[in-house]
Amino acid sequence: MYTVSVMADFVAQHYLTVPDPGPEGEVHSHHYEAELTLSGPELDEYDYLVDIEAVEGVLAEIRARYEDELLNERPKFEGHNPSVEHFARVVWGLAADELDTDHLSTLTVTIWEDDDAWAAYEESV
Repeated sequence: MYTVSVMADFVAQHYLTVPDPGPEGEVHSHHYEAELTLSGPELDEYDYLVDIEAVEGVLAEIRARYEDELLNERPKFEGHNPSVEHFARVVWGLAADELDTDHLSTLTVTIWEDDDAWAAYEESV
């Protein structure tokens, strides 16, 4: 199995909408790091699993969409608690829609919200 990972970072804001969120219920920022990890059993005709520049382009789109934004106000978060878990699933959907997945078996999105906490969403493509 081949695996390629590419990362990008950006700052975005959110506030949690769960009962009794404590200080996390106030608007605050995170320096997010988003990592796309792509896996598959075969390389293409150019011996690539995926074009890294294409993955970087998707991450640039994600950064442009969410950098300096309040996640709670973005359409993909409407009606959802903007947890790092939900954010990973949202980014997974955007990446799966944009990338050529012909040679891939899985796509994993990992998002760190700080040095100690992260969440991942993985699914077959």
